[in-house]
Amino acid sequence: MRTLHILITLLSVFAMTATAKTKQYIVTSPDKRMTLTAGMNNGHWTYSLTRDGRKLIDSSAFGLYSESGVLMPSALSKAGKAIKKSHKGVWKPVWGKRSVVRDRYNEITLPFVDELSVVFRLYDDGMAFRYVLYGTGRELAEQTEFRFAGDYNAWYYNGERHNIGPERLSAADGERLPVMTIDAGGCFMAVHEADLEDVAPMTLHSKAGERLFTVGGGGTSVGINGGGIHSPSKSAWRVVMCADKIGTLVDSHILELLCPESMPGLDFSWVKPGVCLWDWRIDGAVWDGFEYTMSYPSWVRMVDFAAKQGFRHLVLDANWYGPEFEKNSDPVKGDKAKDVCRLIKYAADKGVGIWLYLNDVGGKNYPIAETLRQYHEWGAAGVKYGFMTGDAKEKNRKTREITALCAMNRLLVDFHDYPIHPYGQMRTWPNAVTREYCKAQLDGHDIFYPKTFVTSVFVNMLAGPIDQNNGMFDLRQGKTTRKDNNQEVPSTVVAEAARTQITFSGATIIPDIPEYYEKHPSLLRFLSAQKMPWRESRTLDGRIGEYIVMMRRAADGAYLVGAATDENRRTIDIPLDFLPKGSYHVEITEDGDNADYLTNRETTKVSHKDVTSKDTITVRLAPGGGACLLITQKTK
Repeated sequence: MRTLHILITLLSVFAMTATAKTKQYIVTSPDKRMTLTAGMNNGHWTYSLTRDGRKLIDSSAFGLYSESGVLMPSALSKAGKAIKKSHKGVWKPVWGKRSVVRDRYNEITLPFVDELSVVFRLYDDGMAFRYVLYGTGRELAEQTEFRFAGDYNAWYYNGERHNIGPERLSAADGERLPVMTIDAGGCFMAVHEADLEDVAPMTLHSKAGERLFTVGGGGTSVGINGGGIHSPSKSAWRVVMCADKIGTLVDSHILELLCPESMPGLDFSWVKPGVCLWDWRIDGAVWDGFEYTMSYPSWVRMVDFAAKQGFRHLVLDANWYGPEFEKNSDPVKGDKAKDVCRLIKYAADKGVGIWLYLNDVGGKNYPIAETLRQYHEWGAAGVKYGFMTGDAKEKNRKTREITALCAMNRLLVDFHDYPIHPYGQMRTWPNAVTREYCKAQLDGHDIFYPKTFVTSVFVNMLAGPIDQNNGMFDLRQGKTTRKDNNQEVPSTVVAEAARTQITFSGATIIPDIPEYYEKHPSLLRFLSAQKMPWRESRTLDGRIGEYIVMMRRAADGAYLVGAATDENRRTIDIPLDFLPKGSYHVEITEDGDNADYLTNRETTKVSHKDVTSKDTITVRLAPGGGACLLITQKTK
């Protein structure tokens, strides 16, 4: 017995010694506020994340499963010599939230003997890690965990429905889709991915009662994450954004910075973001005896209005080349193709570009490369691609292919109808200006509420530019005369204008006819002042699901501030301390005194003030309403 006791004691000492000698790899953010620690923990390689000394993510496993079910790195795996790297630079995007972006991070790479490296990178506003596979011919399934340190509230992307949340982490059961936005009490986080290659997009899985989320389901079989990760390749970056204020997450560039810059030799100087008119919702609108239709006479009226207001483009939607879901609708020769060619030439003389809709049926049944080349030869400005079919991996592959083909043909591109989520790809492909990674509000009367907007801008929009089709000004009670989905929009006219500015998109597609915009001159000035690319953007204030205040500085130097609220009436103070020294004039458009998104949508109140950076503007938002500030510098 004494011998056995000594043996047990010695084994315990050895175990403690081995544990004590397990190397911990540490990387901090440039501002020293965040620390990521990786190492062996209870027989697994794990990482954890702290911020200001507070644990945000507990020890969470990372690794990949081989075809035979072996975890890499395993408990027996040892990391080679860690490779550390620091980077300080700037990125000057073709277009985006601002003209100059600071690119600063610290990085550590852990190489393992089983042809695998894991790269951890920390920015001031988040952390990311990815797997790098060497060798050839292997397919592996991902085992990545996010084990949160507290039972926080979270919100999630929910397809073309109102977002899920607020939901306690422990209440989540089954699949959840990123972006996942988390209120950790004094700190905000968001989980997403960046630089997604030719695999399926990330999904998150959880079991009720836990605070653990796994990528793709957390099983051991290949194929969990859309067919697994093939060698040699790199996985997408697994990203946890982190900030004191939720607005800092909205303003972050971490996803773009994790993507590679455009390939050398590719010229994207032709990419011109801006406000676009749209013909889909004008169909059936009547003004002074003229009925708008999706046809050449109405298109000409829209182009003339766009040219007058300085709007960049007109988007032609479905059925211009024939019924969009019929296989014999030729996307080059069908129906109104000759009128479209006439229109493109007419609009070019006016300085307006024309976008062309292309349904996936036409994209599959006719050679896509030839179709896009023809659109380029016609002089089209962009392509709106709709209703892509296939599983998630197929859709991602096809989205990447079409984006590249559009770039080669100098075409902007907008993907609609349950697209693959944005993941920072606009840095690599600046022509990828927007996606319907949301519910376009004009289709969403059964699920879209004022609270939906002020939730999705803190969830969906963290992934990148989104196309929500805000800006409907015909908000009369009862059904409209529009032919498609002619129900009422849950908003006020001031909120509609504000939402166009708050929503980040390289193509701000507004849906109404010229005459309804001209009814509200101050709001039309606010729309026309949205001259991109933006010089600067800053989320001034906001609470998820309640309200948001956004400032953007236009290409010509004007400052625009948009505010939007949920179903509650709200008074908001807006300090103007973002203004440089000098004297400015502000035009303020607010909801009328008795405005309401349910009963009185089109009433406004306009005022003017001379201000400096020391002033504060107080605005009053109606239920479901908004406010718009247009600030210009006074000339001497």
